[in-house]
Amino acid sequence: MNDEIMEAVKKRAQGYSSVETVEEYAVVDGTLELVKKRVTTKDVPPDMTAAKILLDGEGMETLTDEELEAEKERLIRELMSTEGRAREPQ
Repeated sequence: MNDEIMEAVKKRAQGYSSVETVEEYAVVDGTLELVKKRVTTKDVPPDMTAAKILLDGEGMETLTDEELEAEKERLIRELMSTEGRAREPQ
């Protein structure tokens, strides 16, 4: 995998925060003026699939499309069951 993709996978596997800025403008006296600005921070949790790719390392490169699809489905099922257990009252 090239370095940019590997860095993106690492970021996704570890989770990250994203800052989003929304600005509203209005026409005042014939010019555009900023009337409202909202800055929010969104926390993106770690992704199990990305972590699995990192842990498995180089092995993913040799898989066929069908094997990759099967692995994707397996990881989705695993993630869904993990999330379900996390939401159940202890």
